[in-house]
Amino acid sequence: MQMGFRDDVSVEYVSRVPGPPLAGLIDDLYYLEGAPPYSRFILPAAPAPLLIVNLGAPFLIRVGTDVGAAEYTDGCAVTTPTRAWEFGYPTPTRSVGVHLRPWGLAPFLPMPAAELCDRPATVEQVWGQPATAELRHRLASADTPHEMLVLLEEELVRRLRAVDGLDIVRHLSSAIAETGGAVPISDLGVAARASSTYVAKRFKEVIGVTPKRLARSYRFTMTVLAIDVAAPIDWGDVAARAGYFDQAHFVHEFREFTGLTPTRYIEVRQRFLREHPDHALDGWPLPAD
Repeated sequence: MQMGFRDDVSVEYVSRVPGPPLAGLIDDLYYLEGAPPYSRFILPAAPAPLLIVNLGAPFLIRVGTDVGAAEYTDGCAVTTPTRAWEFGYPTPTRSVGVHLRPWGLAPFLPMPAAELCDRPATVEQVWGQPATAELRHRLASADTPHEMLVLLEEELVRRLRAVDGLDIVRHLSSAIAETGGAVPISDLGVAARASSTYVAKRFKEVIGVTPKRLARSYRFTMTVLAIDVAAPIDWGDVAARAGYFDQAHFVHEFREFTGLTPTRYIEVRQRFLREHPDHALDGWPLPAD
């Protein structure tokens, strides 16, 4: 299945849902070209790994507030983060990418996912310089976005490798996702007939974070996505529904998750919706400009 459109600020976005054997690892592959609505975006710490092959000028990526932005010329691989990160698009931009499930990046990595937690890698660091250069050349030479996504899917199938513990991590992560992060973590190991130490180790190797951290990420994702930014907001109620009885603790973690205070988050979200309604990039990305 494939879909695509061009929006009001000249961004072409084409999406392709892969078939087996990638279907259980990947939500979709996509092609993005044009002028993004903002040059810099804040990406919350959602359970959504990314793999992007860049075909334009370098990206700028910054994780946390205590470091400067780094250039990523060939693209990047990002495992599930523990805090908000900043992504800077060149103008214009052109890339193909993959939206993965939390466990979906591990079969394409030569290292444990934990090594990339809050430390995005370049594609060259993952697949090597010769292979990355050859893939970028083939993608850039393709005639259509559809052909590019087929090429990328074929490359991923070719690189697919077995990962120890992938099945148990996928099963337990799915249980966490289905409950929005509310499932008791202690119950997971019991259900899987595995020790908590084994489960935590497999999670860090496959996803990059522990089950507890993944559950927290899902909980915050569900909480933030449920906020209606067009209506009055009772932050005490939002915090309570997220499982926080200490509102100060909730605000602290909200800022770590989104990079913004709750009040500032609403302002930024409203600005994006006001300036670019129904934009291809609307959803998680928050303008940092």
